[in-house]
Amino acid sequence: MSANLYDLIRARAPPLDKAALELSAGASLSYGDLFKRSGRIANALAALGVAPGDRVAVQIDKSADFIALVLGCLRAGAVLLPLNTAYTLAELEYFLSDARPALVVCRPAALASTRELGRKLGQRAVESLGVSGDGTFAQIIAGAPEPFETIARAGDDLAAILYTSGTTGRSKGAMLTHDNLASNALALIDIWRFTSADVLIHALPVFHTHGLFVATNVALLAGASMIFLPAFDADAIIAALPRTTSLMGVPTFYTRLLAHPGINKAACAHMRLFVSGSAPLLVETHEQWRERTGCAILERYGMTETNMIASNPYEGARKPGAVGFPLPGVSLRIAHAETGAPLPDGEIGIIEVKGPNVFKGYWRMPEKSAAEFRPDGFFITGDLGRIDADGYLEIVGRAKDLIISGGFNVYPKEVEDEIDALDGVVESAVIGLPHPDFGEGVTAVVVPAKGAALSEAELLAKLTARLARYKLPKRIFLVEALPRNAMGKVQKAALRKEREGLYER
Repeated sequence: MSANLYDLIRARAPPLDKAALELSAGASLSYGDLFKRSGRIANALAALGVAPGDRVAVQIDKSADFIALVLGCLRAGAVLLPLNTAYTLAELEYFLSDARPALVVCRPAALASTRELGRKLGQRAVESLGVSGDGTFAQIIAGAPEPFETIARAGDDLAAILYTSGTTGRSKGAMLTHDNLASNALALIDIWRFTSADVLIHALPVFHTHGLFVATNVALLAGASMIFLPAFDADAIIAALPRTTSLMGVPTFYTRLLAHPGINKAACAHMRLFVSGSAPLLVETHEQWRERTGCAILERYGMTETNMIASNPYEGARKPGAVGFPLPGVSLRIAHAETGAPLPDGEIGIIEVKGPNVFKGYWRMPEKSAAEFRPDGFFITGDLGRIDADGYLEIVGRAKDLIISGGFNVYPKEVEDEIDALDGVVESAVIGLPHPDFGEGVTAVVVPAKGAALSEAELLAKLTARLARYKLPKRIFLVEALPRNAMGKVQKAALRKEREGLYER
C-alpha cells in the first residue's frame, strides 16, 4: 500500500464539490477542482522530465496554484523544495547548486534572470507560474491531461526539503518524508479537534512549514475549507471572522489585530481556535487577546526539522509563556547539552525529541545529520527549555544565543522577560557581544511604547532591583522596531552584526 501523502488527503476528502480554498472576490476552488488541477500539474512535471525522487524548486507567490503544485509534486513522487520569495538571485544560486533540482518554477517577472542562472548551473528546466494562472509552466499545465496515476511512495521516501534559515552558517536542507508530514498533521487534527466543519483563515506564507504543512495539511486532511489570503491583512481577517472557526498565525498577527478597532468578543464569537507559533508570544499579548476577545490563544512549538513538537491543550489551561505538552507519539526530554544526560524537571537544558515527526536528516550532509542525533535516536533541537511544576514545556531560547558573561550563564529570555515587564516597554531582545573583561557583554535592544519617554539609565536603574548583577545589560539601546524574518522571529544575528565591536577597547 502506498504511503504517498496525496493518497491520504484524497482518501479523507469531503464531497468533491466542497470548497477547499476560498479566494478573493468571492472565487473558490473545490476539492474536486483542486485534485483535477493537481493531476494536470503532475502530468506537466512528467512531461518536463521530472522523475520520482527529483527535486522541484518553487519560488512563486502564494496562490491556489501553489497548493495544486504541492499536490502535483506529491502525485508525481517528486520532492518539493519551497523557497522564500525574498531570496535574491545570489541566494537562489546556493539552493539550486545544493539541491540540484530537475525543475525550477519561478515568478514570471524573474524568468529571464532565473533561466540565465539556470544556464550557468546546468539547470535542466526553468519555468514560470504567476498568481493569475500566467507563465510558461501555466501554459504547459493547460495542455496536460487531468488523469494521472499517483506514484506509490514508501513512508520513508522524501516529500519535501525545507532549508533552515542559516543564521549560524550555510543553510541546511531538512529532509521531510511522507510519514513525517502525515503523522504530524493527523496528530494536530486530533488534539486541535479539526473536522470538515472547520473554516481556517490562512494568511501565512507557504514557503515555510507553518503555512505549508501545519495549516494546509491539517485543513486538507480534515476536509476543512481555507479562506486563502495572499498575505496578512487585518481588515480581511476581521471581515472573515464571522464565517470562520480558526486562525493560525504568528505573534505579529495578534499584535496587529489587537491594534485594530474591529477586534472584540462579538467579532470572535464564531471562532473556536486561535493558534500562534513560529516565534515566542509575549505574555502581554496573550493576556490582552484574552481580555479583548474572550479567547485564549493556543501557543505551540515546532521547528523545520521536526514539524510540530508540543502544544498547549485544547481543553485545559493554555499557559502564557509555555508551549504545553508533547504531541501524541512524540517523546521529549530536557538533557545536558554535552553529555545528553536527562535533567530533572525545573532545570534548563537542551530540548531533545524523538518520534515519527522528526526529519530524516540534512540533505547531502551526513556528518552534520549524525552529529544532531543522540545514539538512542533523539534529535538535538538546539533549543533550551525546562519542564515546569505542572509539566508544561517552557522555551528559554536557542543554545547558540546563550550568553556566558564572566563565567556565568545568562539566558536571554530571562532578561527579556524582566525588561518586557517594565512600564513603557513593548518588547526587547537580549544578545551577547564580545567583551574584553567578561568574555561576552549582556546587551539589550528595547522597543519603547509610543509616547514613552524611556532612557537607558532609567531602564538600568529599574533592572538593578530585578536581576543579579551579572545578568544586567552592559548597554541598552532604544529602537523603533526589532528586525524580523517572514515568520516574525527576531533576527538576533542581525542585531549582533549591527553592534559588533561595541565593547572593543
